Amino acid sequence: MKVYLDNAATTPIDPEVVEAMIPVMKESYGNPSSIHNFGRKSRAIIEKARKKVAFYINAAPSEIFFTAGGTEADNMVLRSAIDDLGVNHIITSQIEHHAVIDTAEIMNEKKGVKLSIVKVDDKGFVDLNHLEELLEENKELKTLVSLMHANNEIGSLLPLKKVSDLCRKFEAYFHSDTVQTMCHYRIDVRELDIDFITCSAHKFHGPKGVGFLYVNENIQINPMITGGAQERNMRAGTENIHGIVGLIKAMEIAHRDMSEHEKHIKRLKYYMVEQLQKVMPEITFNGDPLGDSLYTVLNVHFPNSEMDEMFIYNLDIEGIAASGGSACSSGSNVGSHVLNHLGVDMDRPSIRFSFSKYNTKEEIDYTVKVIKELFAVTV
Repeated sequence: MKVYLDNAATTPIDPEVVEAMIPVMKESYGNPSSIHNFGRKSRAIIEKARKKVAFYINAAPSEIFFTAGGTEADNMVLRSAIDDLGVNHIITSQIEHHAVIDTAEIMNEKKGVKLSIVKVDDKGFVDLNHLEELLEENKELKTLVSLMHANNEIGSLLPLKKVSDLCRKFEAYFHSDTVQTMCHYRIDVRELDIDFITCSAHKFHGPKGVGFLYVNENIQINPMITGGAQERNMRAGTENIHGIVGLIKAMEIAHRDMSEHEKHIKRLKYYMVEQLQKVMPEITFNGDPLGDSLYTVLNVHFPNSEMDEMFIYNLDIEGIAASGGSACSSGSNVGSHVLNHLGVDMDRPSIRFSFSKYNTKEEIDYTVKVIKELFAVTV
């Protein structure tokens, strides 16, 4: 059996998305910047998609900018906030995606921007009291708060509205990396009163290499990538037309079936927790998997064994795809910066299993069976 449980890294593309993209690849090949009929046709497709994205997050079309994905969009926010908005202070956490924390550290080192790190507890939840203290202590500075909606490794959720309210109280900008939560939850940028959010289509069964950045209409920033007037002078480079069509089709499907998919995935996640605890009572879970957590992610902390270092490879041999951490860090051999910061025992293996609408109970049973056999556990 082949079991794919690494959906936080990327999801399989939905067949409906492929069907929507194929005609565009075959027929809508005109450059959207060209003024002839072929170009105008491509431009119309992009602008229609932009309106649909805006509809789903309750934004204005002029606030949506298509990018190559979440990493580019996160970089654009942090770098543009400093260069164009005069931000000289960034508040973030040590468990952010590398696109945020690494960029913030570079801005600190190369541009002298003050960097403050907000505390998180042992389950990965941001200490809102400490966040308020940092905002109060630095109220004379122009601040950008950059905190992800859900941690990509352990799933801990951020109360977006509470953070937004704090940012408004101290006149700080607020950016949230919503890559893991977009199209898994309904996001209303007007209700949240947020300045920037980011998205990658491949996290919700869309194509790779495309995403978007939302920028509140009251904020004016300059492009990070220059050399063309695309995306209303905000992002140079010929637009990925079929990718954009795939993104919006994936959004349509996700919003159409969101409640059903959430119930299905939660059942699988809770079932796996229950079965693992039956087979191996000594296991623990990183984060708060049955609490305020992203329902697609389950991070399991296993007991020591002789095959600790080879655990994920042994799963792979048995046809099970999972992750030891963020896919963006694979091959780094430094372990998970998230788990390390939270004080998790790094001598014991931690595996992230992440689910999608395509997973089944039979796959969970098979996975638990393999884990039991690998650890030679007897019930």
